[in-house]
Amino acid sequence: MSRSFTLTRSRLNAELLSRLGKGANLPPMMTQSYWCERALLRDGWADAVLIEVDLAGTIAAVTSDTDPGDADRIGGIVLPGMPNLHSHAFQRAAAGLTERRFSGTGVDDSFWTWRQVMHGFVIGLTPEDNQAIAAQLYVEMLKAGYTAVGEFHYLHLDPDGKPYADRAEMSHRIASAAEQAGIGLTHLPVLYSVGGYGGVEPNDGQRRYILEVEDFLNLVGGLISTHADDPQVRIGIAPHSVRQVPAAPLAAALDGFTELLPDGPIHIHAAEQVKDVDDHVTYAGARPVAWLLDNANVDGRWCLVHATHLDTGEVSGLARSGAVAGLCLTTEGNLGDGLFPFPDYLDAGGAWGIGSDSHVSVSPLEELRWLEYGQRLISRTRNIAASGTGGSTGTRLFADALAGGAEALGRPIGAIATGKRADLVVLDPDHPQLFGRSGDTLIDALIFSGNANPVRHVLCGGRWVIRDGRHAAEDQIAAAYRTAMSRLMAASL
Repeated sequence: MSRSFTLTRSRLNAELLSRLGKGANLPPMMTQSYWCERALLRDGWADAVLIEVDLAGTIAAVTSDTDPGDADRIGGIVLPGMPNLHSHAFQRAAAGLTERRFSGTGVDDSFWTWRQVMHGFVIGLTPEDNQAIAAQLYVEMLKAGYTAVGEFHYLHLDPDGKPYADRAEMSHRIASAAEQAGIGLTHLPVLYSVGGYGGVEPNDGQRRYILEVEDFLNLVGGLISTHADDPQVRIGIAPHSVRQVPAAPLAAALDGFTELLPDGPIHIHAAEQVKDVDDHVTYAGARPVAWLLDNANVDGRWCLVHATHLDTGEVSGLARSGAVAGLCLTTEGNLGDGLFPFPDYLDAGGAWGIGSDSHVSVSPLEELRWLEYGQRLISRTRNIAASGTGGSTGTRLFADALAGGAEALGRPIGAIATGKRADLVVLDPDHPQLFGRSGDTLIDALIFSGNANPVRHVLCGGRWVIRDGRHAAEDQIAAAYRTAMSRLMAASL
């Protein structure tokens, strides 16, 4: 850990601890064994499961059909924690503020009008605001059953577009918020080079995002060094999109990052809007996903976020590449993006996961539900995701989202198995939504039978972060969030 970051973290933690008290937030790490009556393992449901967790928060052993001995007994149904592969934390503060028509007709009001409002909202956001919003969001994620997040982070500079004294100030704030909440973090600093196709100059709302490739790689390299020994944090990169990162800086960033971290995650927005596709065809003579597949060595390190508008060749090419499609149904629905070609992608064997993106909703169940329901609405058929006759739609959705999310975040998560992080979600078996359900039917009921939250407890990286539906520091975190929101809303009036 560099001395500069040590000092920064000390300052940030001192500020945090004065209000929260780290000791009151999360319990100390210790070797522990947990016994549960029923758990969803990699190979299916198992009874009388003993889960042994080491000092680093990694599962050391999993044994089924065994006696509890002196292990802590977990009452309830135990599932692996769900990865949330795509987040813009600061946008949580803007949720609900764009539900007005910003143009003459509803047809004209689109992602592009929403984007203008979003850019304007971040102009005055301070580092303290950034941390407060992210901490509140991450507590909400944990309570919903997300135990890891991919933070697609492009708020690097001060309101004037100048670096902070500590150039990684905003990234440190995200890391501190994740530590405060106790959620696993894949931090994805964003390269944002231009305002749009053709090298358009950034507007006022974009000036906080712009970095030269060298500055970007220095930022990323410092974060890799800082978090090298932290099993709860993984560093990747996120070239924002082919709209915001032309071919030359994209290639330089990819080459530089591969030298720094050969197996590190790479995320990019892709083909979210029809205009994205049309504009890229105009400027580059190719569709954006097709261009990426031909020019960027897309493989299992990659996550193409949204990938909403694909042709047949792009569907099969993306599936063959091993990359993950990052689907964010509640945000895509809120923005009017369109629907991902899900059945064709499943048939092609493609990997996918879910994210809450702009956080108009923070619920893995709602993301999965609307992934399926969107396809039902356009096809006028049911059980799109089910694997063959008699297959469970919910189980297929849940299992695929676990696997794809874990791959996209580049961390050993997404399963209750030896060598994976101890990320466990405990459901209330007596919850009306779940009572009397078991096996695949339980997962189907979890996703498709209501909006209530049956999550009782959450263990993340070997620490209890949610107990009986509450986070130990949620009142203090909420108070800091309210302070930030009060200031931001007053400034926007």
